[in-house]
Amino acid sequence: MIVYPAIDIRGGRCVRLIQGKADQETVYAQDPSLVAEQFKAQGSTWVHVVDLDGAFEGEPKNLDTVKAITAVGLKVQLGGGLRSIASVERALAMGVSRVVIGTRAAESEAFVAELVAKFGDKIAIGIDAKDGKVAVKGWVDTTTTGALGMAKQMNALGVATLIYTDIGTDGMLTGPNLPAQEALLNTVSCRVIASGGVSVREDVVRLLDLAKKFPKLDGVIVGKAIYEGRVDLPDLLSLVKL
Repeated sequence: MIVYPAIDIRGGRCVRLIQGKADQETVYAQDPSLVAEQFKAQGSTWVHVVDLDGAFEGEPKNLDTVKAITAVGLKVQLGGGLRSIASVERALAMGVSRVVIGTRAAESEAFVAELVAKFGDKIAIGIDAKDGKVAVKGWVDTTTTGALGMAKQMNALGVATLIYTDIGTDGMLTGPNLPAQEALLNTVSCRVIASGGVSVREDVVRLLDLAKKFPKLDGVIVGKAIYEGRVDLPDLLSLVKL
């Protein structure tokens, strides 16, 4: 299983939001690329990056900052505002290893099918769930689409990776929603990356136990717990290698 430390960018800075709420922001660093360098020095090979401005506004807004992060040498998984073929191509051309499509995937299966045909496993679909329903546009809007129903559709389209975020736990440091993750794992055959709620080492241990039952549980995204010093990234990285 892969630990993906997270960098959320807003206004060029490294921040975290609570449950995606724009008015509940904490700034952790002025230069996200320096945070990426720390993650690399601690042994990470991947970093999960979200362009929050892009997610809210509908197109990438922090590409210069993303480019600086890719220059660090980590594999970058990028989401936020990627809602056109052109924006995906631009991100991949900058050195991004995998792009995450959220809002547009919820709107158009045809768009996802086109991306999968063109870019294969460089495409991941982000399913952000609020009370079991898919949330879009930076989690501002909640749709009537069920998260598990969307997961089935994406799996059928040949999507290689799903990132499942439980909004209710994101940024709350209350532990991941394991029943929701297990329900998803029972629904699809593709890789799944868990996101939301990791607060202590034991949360990752529990996800590792789940991965023994479901080897397709490919990774976990950890954000606020790292910045708040509640978990030690090198420790988590060594844990998943055992």
